Amino acid sequence: MRKTLKWVSRASLLLLPSYLLAAEGPTGTTVIVADTRNLTGLLAWWGDLYNESHLYFALFTVLLIPLAGATLGILADFAMARTGIDLKSRALREG
Repeated sequence: MRKTLKWVSRASLLLLPSYLLAAEGPTGTTVIVADTRNLTGLLAWWGDLYNESHLYFALFTVLLIPLAGATLGILADFAMARTGIDLKSRALREG
């Protein structure tokens, strides 16, 4: 009985998202857009890209995140090298 109850509770958790997605309002469709009325410059462009094509927004985001990570990593490496932290040597210098 305990195994059955555990299985039913797990199965209901797996089915819960599909139940919630099926519970749309009276219109039957949901439109997701970014509110770009008060945005300017780069933020307005980013919001317009999201509104025009979710595919282009996703591709650009996937390309931008590794580039930003690499840029921040290079800047952090440069800053640590300027403060005297040697990241290129793997030797431990403990007494």
